[in-house]
Amino acid sequence: MNISLVYPQWTEEYGQIAHFAKKAGKWPPLNLAYLAAIAEAAGHRVRITDAEAEALPMETTVDRVLAEKPDLVGVTATTPFYHIACDLAAQIRKRSAAPIAIGGPHVTVLREAAFPREMDFAFIGEADRTWPAFLERFADGRDPGDVPGLLYRQDGKVRYTGPALPVEDLNALPVPARHLLKADRYFLGTLEGAKRFTSIMTVRGCPYRCIFCSTKVFGRDTRRRDPPLVLDEIRDCVERFGIEHFMFMDDTLTLHREHIRAICRLLIEARLNITFEGSTRANLVDEETVRLMRKAGLIRLSFGLESVDPGIRKTMRKQVPLESYIQANRLTRKHGIETLNSCMIGLPGETRETIRATLRFLRESREIEQANISIAVPYPGTELYEMARRGEMGLRLETEDFSQYRRYNAAVMTVGDLSPADLVEIQNEAFASIYLAPWRWRPMIAKSGAMGAVLTARRLARALKEGRSDFLTDRQLGISAAAPSLPPSAPDAEPGDPDSSELVH
Repeated sequence: MNISLVYPQWTEEYGQIAHFAKKAGKWPPLNLAYLAAIAEAAGHRVRITDAEAEALPMETTVDRVLAEKPDLVGVTATTPFYHIACDLAAQIRKRSAAPIAIGGPHVTVLREAAFPREMDFAFIGEADRTWPAFLERFADGRDPGDVPGLLYRQDGKVRYTGPALPVEDLNALPVPARHLLKADRYFLGTLEGAKRFTSIMTVRGCPYRCIFCSTKVFGRDTRRRDPPLVLDEIRDCVERFGIEHFMFMDDTLTLHREHIRAICRLLIEARLNITFEGSTRANLVDEETVRLMRKAGLIRLSFGLESVDPGIRKTMRKQVPLESYIQANRLTRKHGIETLNSCMIGLPGETRETIRATLRFLRESREIEQANISIAVPYPGTELYEMARRGEMGLRLETEDFSQYRRYNAAVMTVGDLSPADLVEIQNEAFASIYLAPWRWRPMIAKSGAMGAVLTARRLARALKEGRSDFLTDRQLGISAAAPSLPPSAPDAEPGDPDSSELVH
């Protein structure tokens, strides 16, 4: 069979900040590469079209797909861009009778409610075991009703075959079919220059329960790929595709410390001369691990700070002591690792004062070279979504138009006395605020380019011109600049709290 897998272009939805989205979000579609490898192993011919990486508009994407005369088309999309996938399916359907399948977290959570008529099949949950069983039956023209993890149409009705079977052994999975991607399209800015990169995953699953994250696809049980196989995959990427840098997609890079240490030891022995980055929890780093990761090539590490307010942190179930962030940021900088802290505004209990406290912490922490400010989004499948729908803790869900469920330049909840418009305005000011610090200019330009610096300067100028400088500097806030001041940690916050999470997306 001819199979066409598609990742639609999505960054244009971000309008004036599309530049930042393209710089930070143009990653290889690893999920499609896994499915492609499985299909190729079964003898099928597969093509991947990454319309985002190639900057292909919708019409060109459809032309590219149909030129292959596919027997099956597969599309992937997350919640805020699901409507794009549906539009793509509708455009294909106008010109072809080829069956269309959809997968990803959005349809996994909403199932029938996110299964438009243009789609013929939907893969629910982890698809690695569903996909080959489905392809076998589809190629033979058989009913796939005995394949777990599938939605499909039969006699005008939608059938659901039950939960997908989890992948218990990651070692059994093939190496993603990166040869079907255009390696020269994927570059990421670093302090060492722009590097050709790819994403890689060595652990699936997350044991934590942050209210703003969903674990509906990979679940809470963690599974690991053996370090020697990870090394083989990295070596293959270096030798075949000239990859220089790796983005580890593990939810918490140092959750299983001996696992990442073993990978690092193998990388050091192999002398592949690569660099890598990832994200983890601030209370799950230590001197030995950080030193080893740095020697193996770690150049950037992200921590999900979210907020410094203890009440908000307790509500979102991220009860890592704030002191852990100070120590972790200092530790990474000590070893020459660029540090990034991700924050989120608009969580339950948020006020202008709590935002000021978080921004003050970021401004005064010289160890933090980059900081990200997103707006909390109540994605379907998260506890935050249910809280907003029920109107708990001062939340009010303003729309269920999922095309608006974006973390930047859009907000869909009222939080206390902060309206969606307030949150968007504050976000723009917050970005300008944290990048007023001169020590952040070089890392920001390295990652976002000169145009990123220009756009950030424009944000600042606009805020000052319009008199919206409430969140810009401590001097304007009437706060004396001193060492980072922290509110007291929640009394029940412990370094190993099982209900905290450090997912950074």
